Amino acid sequence: MRSDTDTFAAPAPRRGPAWRFRRDKRGAVAIEFTLLAIPFCMLVFAILETCIAFASQQVMANATDDVARLLRTGQIKAADMSEDKLKTLICGELSIIASNCKSNILVDLREFPTFALAAKERIKVANGDIDTTGFAVKPGKSMTKNMLRVFYKWPVMTDFMRKSMSNLKDGKTLHFASVTWQNEPFDD
Repeated sequence: MRSDTDTFAAPAPRRGPAWRFRRDKRGAVAIEFTLLAIPFCMLVFAILETCIAFASQQVMANATDDVARLLRTGQIKAADMSEDKLKTLICGELSIIASNCKSNILVDLREFPTFALAAKERIKVANGDIDTTGFAVKPGKSMTKNMLRVFYKWPVMTDFMRKSMSNLKDGKTLHFASVTWQNEPFDD
């Protein structure tokens, strides 16, 4: 005897594997995550790379200002200054961000007769490298006008960012800081 609660379902029509694959939602989250994770990670790495590069540029600018202040006030005399000592002073402050500072840094410290001539100094980058023609470490004495330029070849750390961020050969980007001042009156 049949009751009203007994129901017989007709067998489902047989469908092919393509239909079953399209209707199955069990792996959709994993696939969606994979599709979104790659661009998300690229964006995170780009933001981190840019932030680290910006922070290192700021630290270098502060180090350049600090060394220029020592020269401007006569705490370091022109006769005592050499390229190695100048690099050591700047790299001492960059040690928090730069591990191989002395080999990646270039310095140019010179006396100028006027601020206008100092402003005309340009940096030339040719064939992916800095043209250092004319670079010297010759600070002026009391009341002279001077300019300190510091260049650092910053390595781009993220491989996929290297091509778009680097402007020097070997996948590095140029960081630059400059200070122009007139020395205070001090005993030479």
